[in-house]
Amino acid sequence: MKALKRVGVVLAIVLAVALLGVLIIAGMRWWTNEHYGAMIYDIDDVPESPVAIVFGAGVYPDGTLSAVLEDRVETAVQLYEAGKVQKLLMTGDNSYIEYNEPEAMRQYALSRGVPDEDIVLDYAGRRTYDSCYRAVYIFELDRAILVTQSYHLDRALFTADHLGLQVVGVAADLREYTNIQYYWWREFVATPVAFWQVLVTHPEPILGDPLPIFP
Repeated sequence: MKALKRVGVVLAIVLAVALLGVLIIAGMRWWTNEHYGAMIYDIDDVPESPVAIVFGAGVYPDGTLSAVLEDRVETAVQLYEAGKVQKLLMTGDNSYIEYNEPEAMRQYALSRGVPDEDIVLDYAGRRTYDSCYRAVYIFELDRAILVTQSYHLDRALFTADHLGLQVVGVAADLREYTNIQYYWWREFVATPVAFWQVLVTHPEPILGDPLPIFP
């Protein structure tokens, strides 16, 4: 009987901690949306900027872009075609040879008619924080349009803003996503991590020699 009571107490504590965590994360998501939601535009309305930063996502083994990533690159191409940006910075994961998000993004943009000289690749953008940090310290940007889905834009805007970029966002929601619940839950976890990194730990990602987009 005592063992059952102890199990009940442990379960109650676990549930309470989990509920507190969900409330904290939900509060953070609400806060970022309240502060950064007004910075999200449509392609026609977004102010012009030198560069669009396009965040990486899944790529299939044959090099095909996932639906989420294809819509990000397609939105960036449309920004370029509309004269809203001069360059596209494709930032994503290339942590091993067989997996290369930026190159897959480049190939899609090329197929859509974007000149190669206007495409810049960041092979070390493994996380949103890394991509924004490197945009400032490697590519020497101070202003950009962030291109990703709406579920990710608040965190991306928060991160870039606190790292010194003057940014606005364009949502790349061009279709319904079958696995959107996964991405929402991922954001619930990633948002407090972003707060911790940006405001407390300030981790330094992979760096290297500066590669200014506009020398």
